Amino acid sequence: MHFLQIPGPTNVPGRVLRAMARPTIDHRGPEFAELTLDLLPRLRAVFQTRHDVVVYASSGTGAWEAALVNTLSPGDRVLAFETGHFATLWCQMAARLGLEVDFVPGDWRHGVDPDLVAEHLTEETAAVMVVHNETSTGVRSRVPEIRAALDRAGHPALLLVDTISSLGSMDYRHDEWGVDVTVGCSQKGLMLPPGLGFNAISPKALARPGRMLRSYWDWRPMIAANLTGYFPHTPATNLLYGLAEALTMMEEEGLAQVFARHDRHAEATRRAVRAWGLEVLCADPREYSSALTAVMTPPGFDADEVRRVILERYDMSLGAGLGRLSGQIFRIGHLGHFNDLMLAGTLGGVEMGLRAAGLPIKEGGVQHALAYLAETGA
Repeated sequence: MHFLQIPGPTNVPGRVLRAMARPTIDHRGPEFAELTLDLLPRLRAVFQTRHDVVVYASSGTGAWEAALVNTLSPGDRVLAFETGHFATLWCQMAARLGLEVDFVPGDWRHGVDPDLVAEHLTEETAAVMVVHNETSTGVRSRVPEIRAALDRAGHPALLLVDTISSLGSMDYRHDEWGVDVTVGCSQKGLMLPPGLGFNAISPKALARPGRMLRSYWDWRPMIAANLTGYFPHTPATNLLYGLAEALTMMEEEGLAQVFARHDRHAEATRRAVRAWGLEVLCADPREYSSALTAVMTPPGFDADEVRRVILERYDMSLGAGLGRLSGQIFRIGHLGHFNDLMLAGTLGGVEMGLRAAGLPIKEGGVQHALAYLAETGA
């Protein structure tokens, strides 16, 4: 059995695979309308919103673009923060779309500093772009504090948040936290293959349509068609079957319990890393990710070589260091369809691989993790 422990795409449970294997139905027929009208309210619960959520046949990158082109106009200024590789890519997209980006540099070990949000706001700032959980670093930004900084400043800028690797894995509250557009996708915490992109939309965002060109990404035809259970274009029917089953699994476990499980597995992983004598990339405990852990290799040791050894010897894939972190870290994904036994196997493979790659680690990381799991288990 291959251990897929990258931070997405994640393992797809058998129940979801079987749901996706159902025969395709007419996406203009009444059975499909019933599916959509049942599915969308349940999807809103994952975003913790009462408002519209639109579903695209796309990657998360498409949902990034939809968030920008539906709310902004050419030449608008957006405020963004260098928290990692994907925050940087989203900013590059904004610039290519003709937006003016005020990009605040960062060290990739910290999330967005709420104090810097207020410091860098200008009268021209139309939107603030934040990655909630940076997949390349395992660092979470404190979205409620960012919202509070905007509110203290009395600033009308829209708050756009990427939850691509946190949706369904980490507590996230679109309405309560005052987010205007939340971006998500299918292949991480929602336990699906790639292929669905999401936008959760506040009334404020819907009331401020920008003037950027858009057609496929336009929210309004989507929302209008969804009211009757349909889409303005061909949807990813079988992925929607899988989404319905994934939501059922999350409902059976309970959303709070899903988040608690991810929190617990993340803490067990960090305990193993510390016991090995290695360092977690995230420098602020308030910003630890519950979806993945990025581990720094000591100077002189190539993290990609560690990953190669682990793949060849133990048939386990770990996430690579991206961008400026290439060769310096490896990333352990512990999100989506995941349990204690899977984590034990993952950490056992990592510990054996670290030794096989010649890293000077201490013994007992797995034991520290297992002790924590035993102490906190049901």
